[in-house]
Amino acid sequence: MAVGHTIKIIPAGHHIEVSVGGQKLAESDRAMRLDETGLPARYYIPREDVRTELLRPARRKTTCPFKGQASYWSAQVGGELHKDLVWSYETPVPAAQQIAGLMCFYNERVELTISDRHRQDPRASSFR
Repeated sequence: MAVGHTIKIIPAGHHIEVSVGGQKLAESDRAMRLDETGLPARYYIPREDVRTELLRPARRKTTCPFKGQASYWSAQVGGELHKDLVWSYETPVPAAQQIAGLMCFYNERVELTISDRHRQDPRASSFR
């Protein structure tokens, strides 16, 4: 890891909702918060808590030396395609195993709501 560069992954401990174009894309009480030097906090959400039926695989792939290779999806909402909006590290590097298979949205391109409100059963998803 680069000198001074850190990644910290912890349970978010909050209710997370993600919407775009007035459509809710994700809702979870089981998100992980990833804090990385020089970047905004990111919330990685279990796939079961994401409306994957609204996602379309994208061609984009990126590699991060601190997390591994990411795959991307675009969101199809109300006739509009929100390109490369979501990513996931399916097989991250060992230091980032806590986010394996979880999905993350660009905070700055969605409506991200973080609250202390929790559903009755945090293992349940409102989308399945």
